Amino acid sequence: MFLKKVDGPRAVTLPDGSVLSQADLPPASTRRWVASRKAAVVRGVLYGLISQEAALAKYGISEDEFAEWVRAVSTHGEEALKATALQKYRQP
Repeated sequence: MFLKKVDGPRAVTLPDGSVLSQADLPPASTRRWVASRKAAVVRGVLYGLISQEAALAKYGISEDEFAEWVRAVSTHGEEALKATALQKYRQP
């Protein structure tokens, strides 16, 4: 078995004891961003699996969009990343 060379760690252990690996991150060709994919990218950046700069370049998202994802997760949890619940958690 051959392992693909990656920069940084291959996997990190999250505070709840689960393991997040490079394979758990969405593919670079992702165009449809559901809440679980957004959450995986946010967790990957927050726990050091991938740098923020690398994530922004890999997925083609802006700094503002990523900052909004992080703010939504920190304020309301992963439920706030759902597009259908966006207005419920958005402040006027």
